[in-house]
This record gives sequence, C-alpha cells and structure tokens, in this order.
Amino acid sequence: MPKVFAFKLREMSREQLQTELAKYKKELADLRVAQVTGGAAGKMSQIRVARKNIARCLTVFNQTQREELRKHYAGKKHIPIDLRPRYTRAMRRALTKEEKDAKTLRQLKKEAAFPKRVYALRA
Repeated sequence: MPKVFAFKLREMSREQLQTELAKYKKELADLRVAQVTGGAAGKMSQIRVARKNIARCLTVFNQTQREELRKHYAGKKHIPIDLRPRYTRAMRRALTKEEKDAKTLRQLKKEAAFPKRVYALRA
C-alpha cells in the first residue's frame, strides 16, 4: 500500500477516517503474518509504511477532534484541562493580577493615614 498524505486524510469525515484506519490495521496484521511465515523482502518494507499510515490517520483524527472541542468550549467559563494553554508550572501557580494587587483593610488605612511624601527639589 502506498504512503497516504495527511492533507487527503483531512478532507475525510470521521466515519471515513475510521474505515481507513481499520483498513490500515488489517493490512498491518496481514503483513505481520507474512513476516512470521517468511514473506518476501518487499512485504517487510511495507510494514513501516503501514505503521506510519496508521499514525498519520490517528494524528489527523485526534487533531480534528480537538479542534471541534475547542470550537465547542470557545467563550465558555470552564475549559477542560487538556485544552488549556500549557505555560510552565510556576506560571500556572502564580497569583493573578487581582490577587497581587489585593490589599488588606489595615494596609489601606495605613496608606490613607500616611500618604507618600512629596518633596520639592531645587533645580
């Protein structure tokens, strides 16, 4: 079986992708049987092509599924963890701007009672 291209797979619907995937898996199983029974060298090189075709098919399937989920959750309050931006662990745990700027009542009273001094400097 020849190499399949991702752009052709992207044009297919979900059902078509699943049938293609089943076809590639069946072909891989047949090639593995031929390998055990001592098949021709030409068939042995087709195992790699079949595996890569399966990988391409699964990649396109997962990408389209994630794309549909992103559209579904766009503008919603809560987004699933696997669709959120990754960042770094420290950035994910950092305080938000509101949390950083929050002040206690005592701090607010102190700032009101003792404002920052302004000095006039001679030029």
